[in-house]
Amino acid sequence: MKYAALSDVGKKRSLNEDSYIANGSIFAVADGMGGHRSGEVASAMALDALRFGLSKRSRDPFEDKLIDAIKRANKKVYEKALKDADVRGMGTTITVAVPNEDKLYIGHVGDSRLYLLRDGKLRQLTDDHSLVAQMVQKGHLKPEEAEMHPQRSIITRAVGSEKDVQVDLIIEEVLPGDRFLLCTDGLNTMLSDEQIAEILRDKDDLDAACRELVDWANDRGGNDNITVILFEKKKTSTPRLSRLWRVGR
Repeated sequence: MKYAALSDVGKKRSLNEDSYIANGSIFAVADGMGGHRSGEVASAMALDALRFGLSKRSRDPFEDKLIDAIKRANKKVYEKALKDADVRGMGTTITVAVPNEDKLYIGHVGDSRLYLLRDGKLRQLTDDHSLVAQMVQKGHLKPEEAEMHPQRSIITRAVGSEKDVQVDLIIEEVLPGDRFLLCTDGLNTMLSDEQIAEILRDKDDLDAACRELVDWANDRGGNDNITVILFEKKKTSTPRLSRLWRVGR
């Protein structure tokens, strides 16, 4: 699995509150929130707990291990916020993807995103846990209206904001030539899906594609921290099936 990653503070923030993991075995982004450095603490703490949870030996099915690791991360951040007034109210998104043979196990909380580019077509694999996403699902808002809605940054689910958290689990079959993009909302609030797809199609080199995505986001305002991870499976001639199933817990 080839991969590349890049994180940038953006044009409007003085501190980068995003954290990420990209090591070939785990790909994850976390977008912290809370202000006064607490967002930075939340995202880093959550990914440290996630990494530790996934490294532990377990006889449980891997999907259960992934959900448990995110829930443990939630517990760590939540308890830290309760004990330390300086970071009270902090929280973070988490979107994590773990390759395992020909499957990709995905755990998701918040509004960071995982995209799949397959056969030149871009598809968002995760659902945004946000107020405007709920409004779109209920038919109260059109998707194009959601992009500029003043409440588009309000999320309805985060790691560390409550004692327990519901985790979305997705299992995706990985086909040769698939290219995946993990990103925080500093990217997709600045670029449309069509613009993202254009860059992913045009840039073969993953590092160059990461740089182009970040540069485009900054050129369009850079209103937030921007973190992107690209990873892909090399092309072969062997066809396989697509998505298996997805649940929320």
